[in-house]
Amino acid sequence: MRVTHATGKGGRYQDFETLRERALALRREGHSLRQIRDELKVFNNDILNRLVKGEPPPAWTKRPNAKDDLRERARELRLQGWTYDRIQAALGCSKSSISLWVRDLPKPERKRTPEEAAAIGRKGWEEKLRIRDGERRQTKEEAKQAIGKLSARELFLVGVGLYWAEGAKDKPYARRESVTFVNSDPGMIEVYLAWLDLLGVQRERVRYHVMIHENADVAGAERYWADLVGADATAFNKTTLKKHNPRTVRKNVGESYRGCLVIKVLKGADLYRRIEGWWCGIVGAAASAD
Repeated sequence: MRVTHATGKGGRYQDFETLRERALALRREGHSLRQIRDELKVFNNDILNRLVKGEPPPAWTKRPNAKDDLRERARELRLQGWTYDRIQAALGCSKSSISLWVRDLPKPERKRTPEEAAAIGRKGWEEKLRIRDGERRQTKEEAKQAIGKLSARELFLVGVGLYWAEGAKDKPYARRESVTFVNSDPGMIEVYLAWLDLLGVQRERVRYHVMIHENADVAGAERYWADLVGADATAFNKTTLKKHNPRTVRKNVGESYRGCLVIKVLKGADLYRRIEGWWCGIVGAAASAD
């Protein structure tokens, strides 16, 4: 076999076997592929690899692999019967890498039935949820304590923002200069009523009514909201019942569902205009803040 390969400026061709002998000799002397290429002037990678085929590269040309130690350790653990999850937890590497490293090894025998394994998995997940729930409660409690006491001005500003987010607003195409607030969160209701008290709105000017799905505990919801706001039946208008669509799957069900409470301030046009003005003032102040 002959290869068309130039060996110098003269462009002469050499016999492949002769060229291979020279390449192998250089390889055994510890030359890298690049050094052999430069020495023999073989710049075709395919031919170059064929010339040294079967002769291992010198040790100094091998690049160290940072994962070699991990791979060997993973194989040792797998032979001891460890699962992918245990190996991953111990070595900190991905399951995909572990799978590639140990796929030629026999699978460890199951020490537990599928039911036992599932029960252990559920227990571990429940413990994780318990820890996560504890962290959640701790974060909320720390944030709660960070608030401290509210000044009158702070409550005033909070109330303006609260109303503008959840209250009824006047529109150019529908004049509604009324103060009406709707929400299902008891905390929002309590803050809003405290804000009305701060503004000097007498409770005699406040009316309530409940909005709730017709298939919920209507009477229970009415009692709950009345107790929360500290008002008797005379301050409550007729409850609005929302018709249930049988094709809709509702998630707001159970004892915690009490619908929404609507709070309306009678003769509230002047107060509404002030609220809108206060909100515009907050927007302007925020835009010009340093």
